[in-house]
Amino acid sequence: MKSYDAVVIGGGPAGMTAALYLLRAGVKTAMIEKLAPGGQVLMTSEIENYPGFPGGLQGWELADKFAAHLDEHPLERITDEVSSIELGTSIHTIHVGGEKVQARVIILATGSRYRKLGIPGEERLLGKGVSYCALCDGNFFRDRDVAVIGGGNSALEEALYLARLVNKVYLIHRRDEFRGLICYQDKCFNNEKIEVIRNTVVDEIVGVNGVESVSLRDVSTDATSELKVDGAFIFVGFEPILDFVPEVVEKDANGIITDVEMRTNVAGIFAAGDIRSKMCRQVASAVGDGATAANAAFTYLEQLGI
Repeated sequence: MKSYDAVVIGGGPAGMTAALYLLRAGVKTAMIEKLAPGGQVLMTSEIENYPGFPGGLQGWELADKFAAHLDEHPLERITDEVSSIELGTSIHTIHVGGEKVQARVIILATGSRYRKLGIPGEERLLGKGVSYCALCDGNFFRDRDVAVIGGGNSALEEALYLARLVNKVYLIHRRDEFRGLICYQDKCFNNEKIEVIRNTVVDEIVGVNGVESVSLRDVSTDATSELKVDGAFIFVGFEPILDFVPEVVEKDANGIITDVEMRTNVAGIFAAGDIRSKMCRQVASAVGDGATAANAAFTYLEQLGI
């Protein structure tokens, strides 16, 4: 059984930053990531608000820069999925890919996944016109009509990305006002390819072998209608990935509860990034979380005499 001073679970901006800071402090560290390093960043077409990159850059470009920085240090990478964690007094055990790994410190940084609408047709037509990633699937809908469902930054950003590829984007939001940043709203509202449908919810995604239409309901009048589209892109928020986290680790509806130093209620367990219960879910805040968690974890290890 392999043993480390610290194990970071998750390879997004928070996890990679935490690993970088631990390695620079001389801590024997492993990072577990079942997919390519980058997390949600890899599914972001363009990042315009990360300091130091005026004019923006592609999500994959930023992920590559993070990963290249880590390559300068002796990080052990484990490419598999964590199924559970056994908490101990001073050493915790991680079950990953049929193996066990021990660590004195664990930093949870698995981020979040797209929240589903939970409506008829959504699961059945997933991959057949229903998508949660415009960057991944947008190219399949060139010159066709699609619906984008949501009112936050993700929905607006993805609508703008899709507008470069498709014939028409119907941006559907359940409220009159959008939650996304004004700069994104202005771009969407002034884009001739984007038609905004307000005060409306999608009750069903209709289709046999693929998406054919969405069933709409006006929340003000209860009037229903059918909108013919070839794809439905859903961006209605995120939910933290907590499946493997022990029940004793304190959480609320938005994620793991930590203090300002990213410490959880369990000694030796820290959390960083979108898995945390917090308001701001941005690359910049994830990086800050990762640095803070690593610093707190290093202090904890020093107290153990490591």
